Amino acid sequence: MKFTAVLAKSESPLWSFHIPVPEGVAQHFLSQNHKRVVCNLNGKEEFQCALMPKGDGSYFIIANKQLRNKLHLKVGDEVNVFLKKDESKYGLPMPEELQELLNQDGEGNRLFHALTPGKQRNLLYIAGKPKRAETRLKKSIVIVEHLKAQKGKIDFKQLNVDMKNANDFL
Repeated sequence: MKFTAVLAKSESPLWSFHIPVPEGVAQHFLSQNHKRVVCNLNGKEEFQCALMPKGDGSYFIIANKQLRNKLHLKVGDEVNVFLKKDESKYGLPMPEELQELLNQDGEGNRLFHALTPGKQRNLLYIAGKPKRAETRLKKSIVIVEHLKAQKGKIDFKQLNVDMKNANDFL
């Protein structure tokens, strides 16, 4: 589905820069239980995201700083948007370093897959964000060890500490 929208900014403490999604487009996906979509902006940048509820019945897509900088977008700029259903397993790419660890560690694999899809995406984002494979591997190791130490739960504050301490032992 294609549409044109204007990059907007809200006063929300959770999100600020966003692209409003027309009601008909949002309902097309939501009526089929598809909140996760693949978004292409201006025919240049494709990424996986969710249709986010604004609270008043309308929906939007978050436009983070990295994306805005890459496309040189400012509030008020018109954006050409193409959305399609996200048919991926997790809603984000699985970093191959994390996948390999999960393949080798049965307990880590079980604990990861017992998490909610949203928590899995959080961990995929953390593990997949670094550009260097070595850094992705270190983060993946910390994530799997954290899940095992926390018995399948995620303590994001502790995970952050674990990530900072990882440089001492990896």
